[in-house]
Amino acid sequence: QVQLVESGGGLVQPGGSLRLSCAASGSIVSIYTMGWYRQAPGRQRELVAAITNVGTTNYNDSVKGRFTISRDNAKKMVFLQMNRLKPEDTAVYYCHADIRTPWTGRTSSSYWGQGTQVTVSS
Repeated sequence: QVQLVESGGGLVQPGGSLRLSCAASGSIVSIYTMGWYRQAPGRQRELVAAITNVGTTNYNDSVKGRFTISRDNAKKMVFLQMNRLKPEDTAVYYCHADIRTPWTGRTSSSYWGQGTQVTVSS
């Protein structure tokens, strides 16, 4: 069984910063792409940022230059440093990972964390 556990959400004023963390645990053979998605009320879940196992990154245009994704492969963790936060960044942020387990052969499965609330408000 695999779990993704997020931490680091909260309430911050516009222009402030937050750092989200996500730790993967369980029966893991390999972790491929890891990423962060977000979902605001009444809106579809969208990709915020993703990073491959070799460090290639991809960002939503709305966060480029403000957010930075990174990962620690040894600790099976992914991070999202969020700077210059705006009210429109308010959402539940979900960690995602493509993980190969002993039971998936050569393929990977998609896993999600439970979500952490980020609220940007004065």
